[in-house]
Amino acid sequence: MATIKSASFDDSKVSVTFSDGNTTVYHHIWLRDNCHCEECFYGPTKQRLLNTATLDLGIKPLTLNNDDDTMTIKWSQDNHKSEYTKEWLYLHAYYPRLVPVDEKLAGQKTKLKQQLWTVDSIKKTMPTVDFNQVLDSEDALTDWILKIWLHGFCLIDNVPVNPEDTQKLVERLMYIRPTHYGGFWDFTSDLAKADTAYTNFDIAGHTDGTYWNDTPGLQLFHLLAHDGEGGTTSLVDAFQCAKEYKKLYPEYFDLLTKIPVPAHSAGEEMVCIQPDIAQPIFKLDLQGELVQVRWNQSDRSCMDSWTDPELVPKFYDAITKWFALVTKPENELFYQLKPGQCLIFDNWRCFHSRTEFTGKRRMCGAYINRDDFMSALKIRVLGREAVLNSI
Repeated sequence: MATIKSASFDDSKVSVTFSDGNTTVYHHIWLRDNCHCEECFYGPTKQRLLNTATLDLGIKPLTLNNDDDTMTIKWSQDNHKSEYTKEWLYLHAYYPRLVPVDEKLAGQKTKLKQQLWTVDSIKKTMPTVDFNQVLDSEDALTDWILKIWLHGFCLIDNVPVNPEDTQKLVERLMYIRPTHYGGFWDFTSDLAKADTAYTNFDIAGHTDGTYWNDTPGLQLFHLLAHDGEGGTTSLVDAFQCAKEYKKLYPEYFDLLTKIPVPAHSAGEEMVCIQPDIAQPIFKLDLQGELVQVRWNQSDRSCMDSWTDPELVPKFYDAITKWFALVTKPENELFYQLKPGQCLIFDNWRCFHSRTEFTGKRRMCGAYINRDDFMSALKIRVLGREAVLNSI
């Protein structure tokens, strides 16, 4: 780890040079806002005590000292004293940034690098864990969580064929997310809820919950019984497809990151759920990296608000080409679910579908929130210390 070679300040910023030759600057107000002394920050809960709005916007150092490991500042407002470690300064440098955003968690980017797949690359090495091991072993639980993240889905073998143990499996991972469908589901094709999932219709590849701002992060299914034919499930790595789509149709990829697509759930008598702000099909983070694909043709609402009406034919051409790509045999993995084996998948990344079926088919399962899953992933895989350092 680079040490602090020198530090100085002018009227607005502190400049720090590290032993590896990197130099970065920090605004005075930003440094004061991020003081972690006992007066400003409550360590047991990792929460701020300082009311930033009470700070003098023209605050500046009265004195600044440093050794190899720590920079100490005495501030002009209230003679407050703050200390900043070399690790903290390097990790949180922003002007310029010294550690890329996706490596801030202790530089362990490779541990969380998702493994995109096609049918050929995944079908012989399907990610799988064992029910009993997951329930009994913390290491097995961590392995399960990591496999979900890396591949976008995971199978769980040797699950007792009943809803009670299936629910226990879900809750071993994280809290169940309740919705207007309930919390843990146990359903058949009886239209008990007014949604095509409760029919025997063919349902094309999609993600669930495009009508929510907070789209479910994970979804788990367990086929408990089926006395008929059909009902085959498919999975698509939409991130892999988006990568290919961007290469083939860069203009359309950009278009689908910008055009908001409204959606709704309105089958129930007293339900009409719509996101406050419609989201695009491809959702990017501030660094331009793909973080979510929202795709559900069934739940899309009428699109009658266009900033430029000339985009209408382009949008339809764009989604036609996208549909052709995600339904290619090399991208759509078909798999027959069976009693005793659960499927869990990343609803922000993987499309799922179901072919038409006959007979009675009983399923159970649940949603899990994205943020809860990401918390478990980072804490278990990267370690609590690395995660806390990043905030």
